[in-house]
Amino acid sequence: MSAAEPVRTARFYTSARRLPWVIGKFADWKIPFGPFNAVQIGVMSIGGLVLVRTASYWWSWLGPVPVVLWVAALFVCRRHKVAGRTPLGAAVGVGARLLQPGGGRIGGRAARDRRTQILAGTFTLQPLTRETQAVAGEAHAAAPVRRAARRAARPQPAPPAVVRRPLSPVQAALLAAKEQI
Repeated sequence: MSAAEPVRTARFYTSARRLPWVIGKFADWKIPFGPFNAVQIGVMSIGGLVLVRTASYWWSWLGPVPVVLWVAALFVCRRHKVAGRTPLGAAVGVGARLLQPGGGRIGGRAARDRRTQILAGTFTLQPLTRETQAVAGEAHAAAPVRRAARRAARPQPAPPAVVRRPLSPVQAALLAAKEQI
């Protein structure tokens, strides 16, 4: 790129960034000293309420100083940002973070560990027969025996016992029809 060519810059702003949320602007008319954002409305309402309720305590020795500070606070809150966000948005973000579950979320639901399950099982130890001892001795002493030979020398397990469950009426009818054929 040569120095003579101008650098092109493109900027895109959403309408929310160009026109922040404000109260008191209607077409071409706006509230005097407004429009006001949400933080200003909060400072205005809460501060005004506190000043009116406590005026009998501070007016005699402070005069109009608290009222001037209250108006100054309104204008300070006009462009105030916390990490690039409005104070209300930052407070909502902090509140949402505090309400999040500790383990995070998966699919919108709180991530939790699975419930523990009791693992129950049985096993049987059987003594080695002479045939299996011979096969094991040959495998250690000589070259590896082919897999098929080991399968043939291995004792075959007993077939599992058939467990009879009570039959449902439909199963009993099907079994009776099968025996009649």
